Amino acid sequence: MADDYSHILLTGARGRLGTELVGLMPGIRATDVDDFDVTNQASMEAAIARQRPRCIVHAAAYTDVAGAEKDRLACWRLNVEGTRNVAILCEDRGIQLVHISTDYVFDGTTGDYREDDPLGPVRNYYALTKLVAEAVARVAPEHLVIRTSFRPRQWPYEMAVTDAFTSQDTIDVIAPEIALAIGRFEAIPYQTLHIATERKSVYDLARRSRPDVRPGRRADLPVQLPADTSLSIDRWRALKESW
Repeated sequence: MADDYSHILLTGARGRLGTELVGLMPGIRATDVDDFDVTNQASMEAAIARQRPRCIVHAAAYTDVAGAEKDRLACWRLNVEGTRNVAILCEDRGIQLVHISTDYVFDGTTGDYREDDPLGPVRNYYALTKLVAEAVARVAPEHLVIRTSFRPRQWPYEMAVTDAFTSQDTIDVIAPEIALAIGRFEAIPYQTLHIATERKSVYDLARRSRPDVRPGRRADLPVQLPADTSLSIDRWRALKESW
Protein backbone atom coordinates (compact mmCIF):
# COMPACT_ATOMS: atom_id res chain seq x y z
CA MET A 1 0.00 0.00 0.00
CA ALA A 2 1.41 3.41 -1.01
CA ASP A 3 2.14 6.02 1.64
CA ASP A 4 -0.53 8.67 2.12
CA TYR A 5 0.72 12.23 2.36
CA SER A 6 -2.67 13.94 2.67
CA HIS A 7 -1.69 15.37 6.07
CA ILE A 8 1.08 17.44 4.42
CA LEU A 9 0.59 20.86 2.78
CA LEU A 10 3.21 21.83 0.19
CA THR A 11 3.91 25.46 -0.72
CA GLY A 12 5.39 26.34 -4.10
CA ALA A 13 3.89 23.26 -5.74
CA ARG A 14 4.41 24.61 -9.26
CA GLY A 15 8.12 25.24 -8.72
CA ARG A 16 10.87 22.89 -9.84
CA LEU A 17 11.06 20.96 -6.56
CA GLY A 18 7.36 21.26 -5.81
CA THR A 19 6.38 19.74 -9.15
CA GLU A 20 8.60 16.73 -8.49
CA LEU A 21 7.30 16.26 -4.94
CA VAL A 22 3.70 16.27 -6.13
CA GLY A 23 4.51 13.37 -8.44
CA LEU A 24 6.40 11.48 -5.76
CA MET A 25 4.06 11.95 -2.79
CA PRO A 26 0.48 10.76 -3.44
CA GLY A 27 -2.20 12.84 -1.79
CA ILE A 28 0.04 15.73 -0.75
CA ARG A 29 -1.89 19.00 -0.49
CA ALA A 30 -0.29 20.93 -3.34
CA THR A 31 -0.63 24.72 -3.09
CA ASP A 32 0.91 27.72 -4.80
CA VAL A 33 0.52 31.48 -4.75
CA ASP A 34 -3.10 31.42 -5.98
CA ASP A 35 -4.38 29.33 -3.03
CA PHE A 36 -1.65 29.68 -0.37
CA ASP A 37 0.11 33.00 -0.77
CA VAL A 38 2.77 33.02 1.95
CA THR A 39 2.85 36.84 1.85
CA ASN A 40 -0.90 37.08 2.51
CA GLN A 41 -2.20 36.13 5.94
CA ALA A 42 -5.83 35.77 4.83
CA SER A 43 -4.86 33.41 2.01
CA MET A 44 -2.87 31.25 4.40
CA GLU A 45 -5.58 31.12 7.05
CA ALA A 46 -8.21 30.11 4.49
CA ALA A 47 -6.01 27.31 3.16
CA ILE A 48 -5.25 25.98 6.64
CA ALA A 49 -8.95 25.97 7.50
CA ARG A 50 -9.66 23.88 4.38
CA GLN A 51 -6.69 21.55 4.46
CA ARG A 52 -6.03 21.11 8.21
CA PRO A 53 -2.45 19.82 7.68
CA ARG A 54 -0.23 18.35 10.38
CA CYS A 55 2.90 19.36 8.46
CA ILE A 56 3.82 22.15 6.03
CA VAL A 57 6.65 21.66 3.53
CA HIS A 58 7.76 25.17 2.64
CA ALA A 59 9.29 25.01 -0.84
CA ALA A 60 8.03 28.35 -2.18
CA ALA A 61 10.98 30.68 -2.74
CA TYR A 62 12.49 33.35 -4.95
CA THR A 63 15.38 31.41 -6.50
CA ASP A 64 16.68 33.61 -9.33
CA VAL A 65 20.13 34.45 -7.93
CA ALA A 66 20.94 37.10 -10.53
CA GLY A 67 17.41 38.49 -10.47
CA ALA A 68 17.58 38.93 -6.71
CA GLU A 69 20.30 41.56 -7.13
CA LYS A 70 17.92 43.66 -9.24
CA ASP A 71 14.66 43.05 -7.36
CA ARG A 72 15.73 42.77 -3.76
CA LEU A 73 12.34 43.74 -2.37
CA ALA A 74 10.55 40.84 -4.11
CA CYS A 75 13.23 38.39 -3.04
CA TRP A 76 13.11 39.52 0.61
CA ARG A 77 9.32 39.55 0.67
CA LEU A 78 8.99 35.95 -0.49
CA ASN A 79 12.04 34.35 1.08
CA VAL A 80 12.12 36.12 4.44
CA GLU A 81 8.68 37.57 5.12
CA GLY A 82 6.93 34.58 3.54
CA THR A 83 8.95 32.10 5.59
CA ARG A 84 8.33 34.11 8.74
CA ASN A 85 4.59 33.99 8.09
CA VAL A 86 4.66 30.22 7.57
CA ALA A 87 6.74 29.68 10.71
CA ILE A 88 4.43 31.79 12.88
CA LEU A 89 1.42 29.95 11.49
CA CYS A 90 3.05 26.63 12.36
CA GLU A 91 3.87 27.88 15.84
CA ASP A 92 0.32 29.12 16.46
CA ARG A 93 -1.38 25.99 15.10
CA GLY A 94 1.04 23.32 16.34
CA ILE A 95 1.97 22.33 12.77
CA GLN A 96 5.28 20.69 11.87
CA LEU A 97 7.47 22.65 9.43
CA VAL A 98 9.91 21.33 6.85
CA HIS A 99 11.76 24.30 5.37
CA ILE A 100 13.75 23.95 2.15
CA SER A 101 17.02 25.90 2.31
CA THR A 102 20.20 26.10 0.24
CA ASP A 103 23.94 25.43 0.32
CA TYR A 104 24.46 29.15 -0.38
CA VAL A 105 24.02 29.96 3.32
CA PHE A 106 27.72 29.06 3.63
CA ASP A 107 30.52 31.37 2.48
CA GLY A 108 32.04 28.76 0.17
CA THR A 109 35.67 29.01 1.25
CA THR A 110 36.19 25.42 2.46
CA GLY A 111 33.40 23.14 1.22
CA ASP A 112 32.27 19.87 2.78
CA TYR A 113 30.10 21.81 5.18
CA ARG A 114 28.41 19.97 8.02
CA GLU A 115 25.01 20.85 9.41
CA ASP A 116 26.43 22.58 12.50
CA ASP A 117 29.16 24.59 10.75
CA PRO A 118 28.95 28.40 11.06
CA LEU A 119 26.89 30.15 8.40
CA GLY A 120 27.91 33.09 6.20
CA PRO A 121 29.23 35.55 5.37
CA VAL A 122 27.07 35.22 2.28
CA ARG A 123 28.19 36.04 -1.26
CA ASN A 124 25.00 37.48 -2.80
CA TYR A 125 21.58 38.85 -1.89
CA TYR A 126 19.68 35.62 -2.59
CA ALA A 127 21.97 33.83 -0.12
CA LEU A 128 21.34 36.53 2.47
CA THR A 129 17.58 36.09 2.27
CA LYS A 130 17.87 32.30 2.58
CA LEU A 131 20.17 32.61 5.59
CA VAL A 132 17.67 34.89 7.33
CA ALA A 133 14.83 32.59 6.26
CA GLU A 134 16.49 29.71 8.08
CA ALA A 135 16.55 31.76 11.27
CA VAL A 136 12.88 32.67 11.10
CA ALA A 137 11.86 29.12 10.14
CA ARG A 138 13.22 27.97 13.48
CA VAL A 139 10.42 29.89 15.20
CA ALA A 140 8.30 26.79 14.58
CA PRO A 141 8.87 24.49 17.59
CA GLU A 142 8.78 21.34 15.45
CA HIS A 143 10.92 22.09 12.42
CA LEU A 144 13.39 20.53 10.01
CA VAL A 145 15.60 22.70 7.79
CA ILE A 146 16.76 20.79 4.71
CA ARG A 147 19.74 22.35 2.94
CA THR A 148 19.99 21.15 -0.62
CA SER A 149 20.75 22.27 -4.19
CA PHE A 150 19.46 21.07 -7.53
CA ARG A 151 19.41 21.81 -11.25
CA PRO A 152 17.03 20.96 -14.09
CA ARG A 153 17.44 17.55 -15.73
CA GLN A 154 18.94 19.30 -18.75
CA TRP A 155 21.59 21.98 -18.17
CA PRO A 156 19.88 25.18 -19.41
CA TYR A 157 22.88 27.39 -20.16
CA GLU A 158 25.58 27.47 -22.83
CA MET A 159 28.29 27.95 -20.20
CA ALA A 160 29.13 26.36 -16.83
CA VAL A 161 31.89 27.43 -14.45
CA THR A 162 34.87 25.23 -13.72
CA ASP A 163 35.95 27.06 -10.55
CA ALA A 164 32.82 26.57 -8.44
CA PHE A 165 32.31 23.30 -6.59
CA THR A 166 29.04 21.89 -5.36
CA SER A 167 27.27 18.74 -4.21
CA GLN A 168 24.08 19.70 -6.03
CA ASP A 169 22.56 17.33 -8.56
CA THR A 170 19.71 17.22 -11.05
CA ILE A 171 16.20 17.50 -9.67
CA ASP A 172 15.27 13.91 -10.55
CA VAL A 173 18.10 12.73 -8.27
CA ILE A 174 17.50 15.14 -5.38
CA ALA A 175 13.69 15.21 -5.19
CA PRO A 176 13.21 11.51 -4.25
CA GLU A 177 15.71 11.95 -1.42
CA ILE A 178 13.83 14.97 -0.10
CA ALA A 179 10.52 13.11 -0.41
CA LEU A 180 11.99 10.29 1.67
CA ALA A 181 13.09 12.74 4.38
CA ILE A 182 9.68 14.41 4.46
CA GLY A 183 7.95 11.06 4.79
CA ARG A 184 10.26 10.14 7.69
CA PHE A 185 10.15 13.56 9.33
CA GLU A 186 9.15 12.23 12.74
CA ALA A 187 12.01 9.70 12.69
CA ILE A 188 14.69 12.37 12.08
CA PRO A 189 16.31 13.39 15.40
CA TYR A 190 17.78 16.60 13.99
CA GLN A 191 16.58 20.09 13.15
CA THR A 192 18.98 20.51 10.21
CA LEU A 193 19.80 18.03 7.45
CA HIS A 194 21.91 18.18 4.28
CA ILE A 195 20.58 16.30 1.25
CA ALA A 196 22.88 16.30 -1.77
CA THR A 197 25.36 14.08 -3.62
CA GLU A 198 29.12 13.99 -4.18
CA ARG A 199 31.35 17.06 -4.61
CA LYS A 200 32.05 18.09 -8.21
CA SER A 201 32.51 21.25 -10.26
CA VAL A 202 29.45 22.92 -11.73
CA TYR A 203 30.99 22.31 -15.14
CA ASP A 204 31.29 18.56 -14.53
CA LEU A 205 27.65 18.44 -13.46
CA ALA A 206 26.55 20.38 -16.54
CA ARG A 207 28.43 18.07 -18.90
CA ARG A 208 26.38 15.09 -17.77
CA SER A 209 23.34 16.39 -19.60
CA ARG A 210 24.99 18.83 -22.04
CA PRO A 211 28.37 17.52 -23.27
CA ASP A 212 28.94 20.59 -25.46
CA VAL A 213 28.61 23.09 -22.61
CA ARG A 214 31.27 25.78 -22.71
CA PRO A 215 33.63 26.11 -19.71
CA GLY A 216 33.74 29.44 -17.94
CA ARG A 217 34.85 31.12 -14.73
CA ARG A 218 32.96 32.69 -11.83
CA ALA A 219 34.39 36.06 -12.82
CA ASP A 220 32.42 35.78 -16.09
CA LEU A 221 29.06 35.78 -14.27
CA PRO A 222 26.91 38.84 -13.46
CA VAL A 223 26.56 37.83 -9.79
CA GLN A 224 29.13 36.77 -7.20
CA LEU A 225 29.05 33.04 -6.47
CA PRO A 226 30.85 31.15 -3.69
CA ALA A 227 33.76 28.92 -4.65
CA ASP A 228 32.83 25.69 -2.86
CA THR A 229 29.48 25.07 -1.19
CA SER A 230 29.69 21.28 -1.19
CA LEU A 231 27.80 19.71 1.70
CA SER A 232 28.69 16.82 3.95
CA ILE A 233 25.89 14.27 3.76
CA ASP A 234 27.24 11.87 6.39
CA ARG A 235 24.22 12.53 8.62
CA TRP A 236 21.76 11.75 5.82
CA ARG A 237 23.61 8.59 4.79
CA ALA A 238 23.63 7.32 8.38
CA LEU A 239 19.92 7.97 8.75
CA LYS A 240 19.06 6.04 5.61
CA GLU A 241 21.22 3.11 6.68
CA SER A 242 19.41 3.02 10.03
CA TRP A 243 16.04 2.80 8.32
